[in-house]
Amino acid sequence: MFNIFINDLDEGTECTLSKFANDTKLGGMADTPEGCAAIQQDLDRLESWMERNQMKFNKGKCRVLHLQRNNPKHQYRSGVDLLGSSTLGVLVDNKLSMSQ
Repeated sequence: MFNIFINDLDEGTECTLSKFANDTKLGGMADTPEGCAAIQQDLDRLESWMERNQMKFNKGKCRVLHLQRNNPKHQYRSGVDLLGSSTLGVLVDNKLSMSQ
């Protein structure tokens, strides 16, 4: 029943929305100001959907994952709440070993 209820969650989104059980991921390219704006617009759409359907997201579990070295690390929000961010990195020594 839950999957039927959230079936329209991705209507109108520009970015990729992945839904699995009660876990949702929004992904997109943020390498330009337009890309950052598209992600924020989709976050705003999700916020509107949430209010319209009287549902709450656990914003404490929402994180922005910044990939790539030259990522502008734009600050996103869900409603009035700023979303926390994380980076993904790999430690490599001078022998190109990732043993650490």
